[in-house]
Amino acid sequence: MAVSMKDLDPAFKGAGQKDGLEIWRIENFNPVPIPESSHGKFYTGDSYVILKTTASKSGALRHDIHFWLGKDTSQDEAGTAAIKTVELDATLGGRAVQYREVQGHETEKFLSYFKPCIIPQEGGIASGFNHAEAEEYKTRLFEVKGKHVVHVREVPFARSSLNHDDVFILDTESKIFQFNGSTSSIQERAKALEVVQYIKDTYHDGKCDIAAIEDGKLMADAESGEFWALFGGFAPLPRKGASDDAKHGSHPLKLLRVEKGKAEPIEADSLTRELLETKKCYILDCGLEVFIWMGRNTSLDARKSAGVSAEELLNSTDRPKSQIIRIIEGFETVMFKSKFDSWPETTNVQNSEDGRGKVAALLKRQGVDVKGLLKAEPVKEEPKPHIDCTGHLQVWRVNGQEKISLPDSELSKFYSGDCYIFQYTYNGDDREECLIGAWMGNNSVEGDRTTALSMGCKMVESMKFIPSMARIYEGSEPIQFHAIMQTFIVFKGGLSDGYKNHIAEKGIPDETYKEAGVALFRIQGSDPENMQAIQVEPVASSLNSSHCYILHSETALFSWSGSLTTSEDHELVERMLDFIKPELQPKSHKEGIESEQFWELLGGKTEYPSQKIVRGKEHDPHLFSCHFSKGGDLKVKEIYNFSQDDLMTEDIFILDCHSEIFVWVGQGVDPKSRMQSLTIGEKFIEHDFLLEKLSRTTPMFIVMEGSEPPFFTCFFKWEAAKAAMLGNSFQRKLTILRNGGTPPVVKPKRRPSLQYGDKCQRSSRSMSVSPTPERVRVRGRSPAFNAIASTFEKPKDRNLSTPPPIVRKVYPKSGTANLNTLSLGLGSKSSAIARLTSSFEMPSARGKLIPQSLRVTSNTLKSNPERSDSEDSMSSRLESLTEEDAKEGEADDDEGLPVYPYDSVNTASTNPVPDIDVTKREAYLSATEFKEKLGMTKTEFYKLPKWKQNKLKVTVQLF
Repeated sequence: MAVSMKDLDPAFKGAGQKDGLEIWRIENFNPVPIPESSHGKFYTGDSYVILKTTASKSGALRHDIHFWLGKDTSQDEAGTAAIKTVELDATLGGRAVQYREVQGHETEKFLSYFKPCIIPQEGGIASGFNHAEAEEYKTRLFEVKGKHVVHVREVPFARSSLNHDDVFILDTESKIFQFNGSTSSIQERAKALEVVQYIKDTYHDGKCDIAAIEDGKLMADAESGEFWALFGGFAPLPRKGASDDAKHGSHPLKLLRVEKGKAEPIEADSLTRELLETKKCYILDCGLEVFIWMGRNTSLDARKSAGVSAEELLNSTDRPKSQIIRIIEGFETVMFKSKFDSWPETTNVQNSEDGRGKVAALLKRQGVDVKGLLKAEPVKEEPKPHIDCTGHLQVWRVNGQEKISLPDSELSKFYSGDCYIFQYTYNGDDREECLIGAWMGNNSVEGDRTTALSMGCKMVESMKFIPSMARIYEGSEPIQFHAIMQTFIVFKGGLSDGYKNHIAEKGIPDETYKEAGVALFRIQGSDPENMQAIQVEPVASSLNSSHCYILHSETALFSWSGSLTTSEDHELVERMLDFIKPELQPKSHKEGIESEQFWELLGGKTEYPSQKIVRGKEHDPHLFSCHFSKGGDLKVKEIYNFSQDDLMTEDIFILDCHSEIFVWVGQGVDPKSRMQSLTIGEKFIEHDFLLEKLSRTTPMFIVMEGSEPPFFTCFFKWEAAKAAMLGNSFQRKLTILRNGGTPPVVKPKRRPSLQYGDKCQRSSRSMSVSPTPERVRVRGRSPAFNAIASTFEKPKDRNLSTPPPIVRKVYPKSGTANLNTLSLGLGSKSSAIARLTSSFEMPSARGKLIPQSLRVTSNTLKSNPERSDSEDSMSSRLESLTEEDAKEGEADDDEGLPVYPYDSVNTASTNPVPDIDVTKREAYLSATEFKEKLGMTKTEFYKLPKWKQNKLKVTVQLF
């Protein structure tokens, strides 16, 4: 599109350069900016141009332009608004979507900018705003429609305006009444209360009474009597007539080409993208929606002419309330594309970017800041898991119709031919959270997948739907999963009977991982708390310059770093070597200087990919209301500019983040629909309503209202008090309204223990198992406890140069001395802990940490004269102490408190420890001494009521 400065209205210079709304009113055929304080205030006699600028995660600015026409605006003003909209689009580079908005029939996207509603006022610029308010307050009656966004229409103040199907608001000088039709939905009633709050704040300065009137109550209560008295008494309400939308009925799609100001129909067997030429404009008439498609190479005059033709089409067919939507080639909306029988997946939009640059250059010469016109560089931020990684993890492997619990040492080692179920409990903001998930390997059989999902759903159901549920496929794991597993390894093959039977029937060789065989692992991840090793085919073509790899045989171990990898990638490889063949000393290779033995293990050197792997662009989240129709079809409706208030307890919503989707299920959803939540999510992914190429393996989370995890609430400005409220949507909104606009603080009920089954051993994430059974990795413990665990480890033949995160090798020499002393005069485990804890406070001991980069060879270990048999014995004893404490002391050690002997913390102590919390003296005891004194573990103790805890503490002088 050719652009010149005469096409650019001076009022639009600098527009659209930052996120937010900008509004102009048409005055004397010119756009005049409206101050932000007046946004949302419209007059029936005027026309407006509204620009919504949205900053996406990718750094680009997206624009939507609307021109709003009041019911009393002149034809000239309406035409000017339409033309100025096209000029504003040209100013922005010619790629905004443009909407025609008629008062009373606005699009939901437009209304979402002005939540909860807009209530146009009488008058306008042409009349000189001669609409001075009367001295007496004018009583008004409004009809309110909409479950998600609200259409408010003033109707005559008469009983005949009421009906049983809708919600009405009667605004009087001293009181606002909301009349709920007997067949109106709870969601509509709830949304109408937001309008009541708006009217109260806007027209009554927040000072007036509120009354809710239920249709059918007659004169049962004083407020109902007061309401009907204003209408002259009660009388039966009339039946509601047919709606305007129903009168339109179905409308056949028609495609028209605009040439020389005339719209000519195009005859075609089917609607396809190939019918649209880039040098022309077209009109797609869908009845209630009329689209204008403008090719990239059309002139500004041609685009204006297409708009005039669309207006004439509506006037000639008596459809003044239909919506006109203008679309630029290359930036078609999902709704527009869905009208066609076929639409190509990609379209070249480079010319549009060039046009945008030309406009920016023109404005820059005029002294205008054009920063917003040019595409911004995306903000490079690593996604955050929003989940506590020190919780408790259980994992089961699915085998037929049963599940097999994995030992602690195997919790994060999966096989591609198997399916797994995991349960993870962790501390949330103000309560214990739980996530139950099913992980399905790429080569797993369908039977195991079905069983995994079924078992996971039954676990959630047995725990009263409190946990969130995750459906995860191999290769598409969400960041939360990797944060939980931390060090995740996927082996080839499988161990389940289903997998073994499958490969036997198909005659497929068993490729299940064997330590003695040749194996190649691709190493990936973002940091030591989030790293993965994925076994791939042991051939050279599996390599990629963007990754690091580990290759091993029975007797050899290699690490390989691609030329495009970073130092962070290299660190991950070093750490992962401690989990894969730790008994072998690795040989490091860089791309281009490999040894012959390396290539021999891979079957010879061949070509492999060397391009940089670029992370896919981030997508902005979208919220949809979803339900199945009576015919079994999935009905989806997008909620624009969503917030927590849009999550109605009676509905199911899907939050589409592209990389993952969340299915939110309200507490008011009927049991049948609740059980269909997983199916709804799968249907949503299958239909790909946003046409964004959603993968069938996209991770899915099922989230129950009231148990929303932090990685879901992070997409909202979340208020926990609202989430904790009881009742249906209308009752909750009414409570907030009567509470001054804020939700009441409700003390949450105590949750049942989030543990599945009585026979399951609960694995503590406080104790993460490291590469070998002899090494214990401790998380979430006090510094003293961590130091003890790491000090008394048995090093392997190959020293762990890059130990797993959190582990610290604390000054081994001084630790050895303390061990020898303890081995001679050790009274108890608790005294051992106390003595070691005091030694950690010695200034001379600080700073003697073994650096992570130091690797001690087997020769160094053999020549260490300080290593003794007594140390080995004590190491074993303290290792068992570490494991015992890790299993028993789950409660308060996670707070990082030091450990003291009972004699130093009880109320009768002659040598008390200073600076402790005297209200929780028991928290400083070791797990062993805690159980000895109180007769139970910490976990059991903290499940008791507070009064019973205090009673027990008094008996042992801890209170």
